[in-house]
Amino acid sequence: MNRKVLLIGENVSSFILNAIQDALKTNEYQVSSASMNVRELSLIEEKPDIFIVYADENIDRHSDSLIYLKDLCVEYERRLYLIGYNDELEQIQKIIPEDMINATFERPLNVKLLVEKMNEEVEKAELEEEKKHILIVDDSGTMLRTIKSWLSHRYKVSMANSGAMAITFLASNKPDLILLDYEMPICSGPQVMEMIHAETSTSDIPIMFLTAKGDRESVQKVLDLKPVGYLLKTMKPEEIVESIDKFFAKKSK
Repeated sequence: MNRKVLLIGENVSSFILNAIQDALKTNEYQVSSASMNVRELSLIEEKPDIFIVYADENIDRHSDSLIYLKDLCVEYERRLYLIGYNDELEQIQKIIPEDMINATFERPLNVKLLVEKMNEEVEKAELEEEKKHILIVDDSGTMLRTIKSWLSHRYKVSMANSGAMAITFLASNKPDLILLDYEMPICSGPQVMEMIHAETSTSDIPIMFLTAKGDRESVQKVLDLKPVGYLLKTMKPEEIVESIDKFFAKKSK
């Protein structure tokens, strides 16, 4: 993980933002700044690993910028930190879900605490990068979070709640395994698999299906698509983890 940070705020030359930049640079972060503006954010070619938003009382006027920032964090799997007064943070969380935010810091800001928290998160992220990366694709948020909780102690886990989100994610990320829900609205698991295999850059990513149906006919339909395996959603957590462990063990041989 690189230590590139984009500091986003309305008055990027203010005393407190300069203090944040100086503290981060002292801790070997590469810091750039931008105002809360979609056009300015879109012109940044190399997206940093970390976004820090310094909110002010006008944050409610920047919903389009927050939506754009949320999409960036999903697409590029970036870390997001928020700084602001409590009502400003609540305003942002109406647009950006809480589970996408790595940490929030209330004003007046303790800059030292911010840097300590970021150092801690970066160290964890660097350890995570050594783990095998799994993308879970399922239209059920509950299922996504449940399976992630079973796997995240051993694997780096990303989530997508639709086929479209999965394809967007794969444009800039290449996981070691995709756990793909077989039955999804709009774009089914088999359709997503077909799109993944049609692209040269993603055609070799192993896909394992998740299915709720264990009858012989349903299982045969899954197997006919030739995934590397399939998991029943009714399986016990330890059985699902064991199946994935065995897949990676076999692949490493």
